[in-house]
This record gives sequence, structure tokens and C-alpha cells, in this order.
Amino acid sequence: MRILLAATASLAALTLAAPVSADGHMENSALASVLADERRADDRARDEFRHPAETLEFFRVEPTHTVAEYAPGGGWYTRVIAPYVAPRGRYIGLNFGPGGGVPERFHERLLAFPGSFGARVVEQTGVPADRVSAYLAADVPEDMNGTVDRILIIRMMHNMVRWGIADTELMAMRKLLKDDGLVGIVQHQAPEGMAYEKTNGNHGYLQKSDMIALMELYGFELVDESFVNTNPNDTADHPSGVWTLPPSYARGEEDRAKYAAIGESNRMTLLFKKAD
Repeated sequence: MRILLAATASLAALTLAAPVSADGHMENSALASVLADERRADDRARDEFRHPAETLEFFRVEPTHTVAEYAPGGGWYTRVIAPYVAPRGRYIGLNFGPGGGVPERFHERLLAFPGSFGARVVEQTGVPADRVSAYLAADVPEDMNGTVDRILIIRMMHNMVRWGIADTELMAMRKLLKDDGLVGIVQHQAPEGMAYEKTNGNHGYLQKSDMIALMELYGFELVDESFVNTNPNDTADHPSGVWTLPPSYARGEEDRAKYAAIGESNRMTLLFKKAD
């Protein structure tokens, strides 16, 4: 199975007509161009922790794909994904609504998301407005179901779990996905066996076994995992959860040098498909 998956990934890379560097490494020039764009000048400092090129290549994202990014938030990954896929494919911003246990402070912004997010993406990235859409997951038009190649959930599963919205959101995403589509997840990872109160999402961390079980419950099957976003220095037991670490630094100047030395969180990087 591992050999078959590796061969499939290599074939996908070749379809991007990527050049080969002097050291023999296959490069995706379109993605490299996006990552080097001057609009990302402020974002680039995080690349060493978030590995956008390796992560998107592992998720087999191609520039002709329709890609839905779930809960785009501040837009760090949006400023990579949208300019990569929008010129030849399509970018969709997908968000949760103000239901379940979602804190009230987010409600107004969430309700405004479908009308405001597209314009923000165009302004920040310069992509054509007609290649960008934005929806709350519960309100996606029926005719879009089965049209999305990739759904990317980056550092958001803990909120879906702790706010009790995983059920409706994952069901909506499964409908959106093509039969051969894939879901890529990057999530703060707790060690297996850590106490429940540290791994229930309230501290930002989930256990990989719980993550896989949750996805299986909603009809997804693990395809592969990458260790590109692993950080062995992160013990996942910080006083203010994952937000203790950079870039949030929830404790302010308290032990800041210590947390800066740890770096951003340890993250699992998982790829799922629809289960048969």
C-alpha cells in the first residue's frame, strides 16, 4: 500500500510539469512562485514551521483543482492556496456558522463571511474575483455537492470538536467532495495516552488516534500521513494550551524565550478519502 501511494503521489507531481533542480529534487515551479510572491513578505517567517510547499504537495493539490479551505481565519494559508489554484481551478472559502457551542463573539463575523470573504481574498492575492467563492458549510448550494477536489482543514479540528460542530461540518464536507477527492488535515497533536482534559480540543490538541476515529465515523478513510509538520520539542502540556507557543504567545513575555525555542506546535498531517 505504501509503495502504491508513493507511486500515485509521484504521478501527480509529474502532471504539474515541475522542473528538476540540480540536486535531482522535483520542484513545483507554480507553487514556488506563489510562495516567493512579495505579498507574502510578512507571512514568510512562518514557512519554516508550516512547510506550505511540502504540505500542499503531500495533499496532492494541483493548480487545476477546486479547493475548499475550511475556516480560513486570518488567511495565512489562503494567501498560498488561492493564488495557486484560482487562475486555472477554483478557490472556495468554507466556514462554520454560529451554531452549536461556537462562541458568541464570532457570530457576527461568521454571518458576514459569505459576503465579505471573497473580496478580501481578491484584495490580498490579486486573483480573479470570479474564481473565488465563500460559503458557510451549512448553506452551500446543492449543485456544488460532488464538485470539490480537495478540502483542507488546517489547525481547526480541535475547535470543531470542542464546540460540538464536527457532526454537521464533516457531513457537509463529505457531500461537497468528489468521489475521488481528498481531505487534508493539519492539526496540533497531543501524545497518545495524554489525559482527556488536555486532548479534548480545549487546549488546541487532539490525539491522532481520536482524529482518525472521528473521520472514520463520518465516512472517511485514512490514505496516508506525513511527518513534515512534526515538532518533537512540543510536549503539548503548556499552561495556556497550544496558544502558549508562537505565534500567539498567550503568556505574553512570561517565558517567551523558552516558548520561542520550542517553535510552533507539533502537528499531525493526515490525508483522507471517502470510505468505500
